Amino acid sequence: MPAEYRYRRRVQFAETDLAGIVHFSWYFRYMEEAEHALWRSLGLQIAPPGGHIGYPRVSASCDFKGPLRFEDEFEVAVRVDAVGRRSLKYGFTLRRGDVILAAGAMTSICVTHEPGGGVRSVELPSEVMARLE
Repeated sequence: MPAEYRYRRRVQFAETDLAGIVHFSWYFRYMEEAEHALWRSLGLQIAPPGGHIGYPRVSASCDFKGPLRFEDEFEVAVRVDAVGRRSLKYGFTLRRGDVILAAGAMTSICVTHEPGGGVRSVELPSEVMARLE
């Protein structure tokens, strides 16, 4: 796997607030979009149809350095910082050109869906581990 996967995007009008600046919550969505694009680039699906496992977040953080505005083109660099038996840790950097706009991190665990709607932590599938390491 490459050290970093880069995902390019443009800010949409609906992602901005009344000041014309991207609302902070969208940065987490951008990070998640980049994570899903990384998985697709490796031939994986984070939520395959009919799948019985999921990857909920157990930790997420973002340090904001600068604003994004409507029509800005930017890039999200995602890297897999750690692959555990049951968890994945990602690091993210959002940039507009050479300007760093934010740095974030997310940790997900692998779970199986239980009857009745519950979840239980399980080991990562071997294919996922192999492709993300």
